[in-house]
Amino acid sequence: MHNIILGSQSPRRRELMAGLDIPFTSITIDADESYPTHLQAGDIPMYISRAKASAHAKHLMPHDLLITSDTIVWLNGHMLGKPQSKIEAKAMLQKLSGQTHQVYTAVCFTHIDSTTNQPKYQTLVDCTQVTFRTLNPDEIDYYVENYLPLDKAGAYGVQEWIGYVGVSRMEGSYFNVMGFPIERVYTFLKQNGYLSL
Repeated sequence: MHNIILGSQSPRRRELMAGLDIPFTSITIDADESYPTHLQAGDIPMYISRAKASAHAKHLMPHDLLITSDTIVWLNGHMLGKPQSKIEAKAMLQKLSGQTHQVYTAVCFTHIDSTTNQPKYQTLVDCTQVTFRTLNPDEIDYYVENYLPLDKAGAYGVQEWIGYVGVSRMEGSYFNVMGFPIERVYTFLKQNGYLSL
């Protein structure tokens, strides 16, 4: 019997994982989320999700599967992380207004290899294209003041008001934009014998 551990403090990731109707536990992992400056696009969350896994790998038992994840917003060759203030959040949304950007999420699956007794890492990366219509300053102000998206990459949550009124087109997984491509997580678990369904 496998023990699935979600290494995330994100309520959205925990909610999506719970939606699979499989038992899991969730933990918070404190890890260094800095990354080499030469990394681009999907390589950034891949690196960070692996760093999160490495920070907890020494605690894993033979039947544990650790799932860690990281999400970034990528606009015109630049990463938009989590804003540090309301002012920065509004500036990010102004940059996204009327533009198409990419949301990259990496999910790292870590278990103890039975042969080497060392952690084994497997990582997938998903990408979704998101287009915002042109947002006016009042809409941006309303969203930031009422929803405080300081914990979200790119300063927005697609499942919130700004997603309802601002997203005009999306290509790819909606759940990936929420920060966890749950359909791909399910497929991985099923293909690798972690699920009986």
